[in-house]
Amino acid sequence: MRRIRLLSSNAPEAATILKLLRGTKFQVDYDEKFRPALLRAWREDPPFAFVIDLSRLPSHGREIAVALRQSPRTRPVPIIFVNGEADKVKAIRGVLSDAKYCTIEDLVETLRTAQPLPDATTPAAMMDRYALRTAVQKLGITEKSRVVLVEAPQNATAVLGNLPRGAQFVEEDGDVTLCFATSPDELRAAMSDLRKLAAKTKLWILWRKKSAPGHSGVTEPLVRETGRDLGLVDYKICAVDKTWSAMLFARKK
Repeated sequence: MRRIRLLSSNAPEAATILKLLRGTKFQVDYDEKFRPALLRAWREDPPFAFVIDLSRLPSHGREIAVALRQSPRTRPVPIIFVNGEADKVKAIRGVLSDAKYCTIEDLVETLRTAQPLPDATTPAAMMDRYALRTAVQKLGITEKSRVVLVEAPQNATAVLGNLPRGAQFVEEDGDVTLCFATSPDELRAAMSDLRKLAAKTKLWILWRKKSAPGHSGVTEPLVRETGRDLGLVDYKICAVDKTWSAMLFARKK
């Protein structure tokens, strides 16, 4: 009986998949949450195939697949992505073109025809891909974006670099709002004023890294705690450049 490893953070969807595979020639081990120890175990004893559910946290599933391709032990193992929104699936295909993509209805047949991939591609790891991105890409500034700068330093435009075609700086009603916090007091005051914008704009809070000149006590935990105290939730963090870090906030539902 061939062993399959199912990864899904969507428990109801995973239950559907497990029920579908019950009674087939496949033995299925299910993991709801990924842990580094799992990756080590998979490398020591690879299964016949990995099934990764994209119905929830597709980027998480993509990075697990990329990590699997970094090891010679798990690189040839077929990776089968199931479910997922069309645009998310298309993006993952761009990174893992030789993986299989199917619906739940086609999963059993896809598994039956799956074969080891001795020449499987090894996509760049997340940090390597991320390092090549520009500041505006990290901050989600795209063509025709309207960008608002709050308490920006004089070199803010140099920090961001060239904006994409059609993007522009505006005084208000932006698609992306970048607030530069240079002290704990300024951080709290600015976030209190800007919290209402998190429902209609990408609200980034930027602060100087501890290793950067001019650091004045603003830290990642302080930014996160301040936002949460105001009813915001953080869901992305990035290193804008060697000086500035940034955290993206949304209104808590």
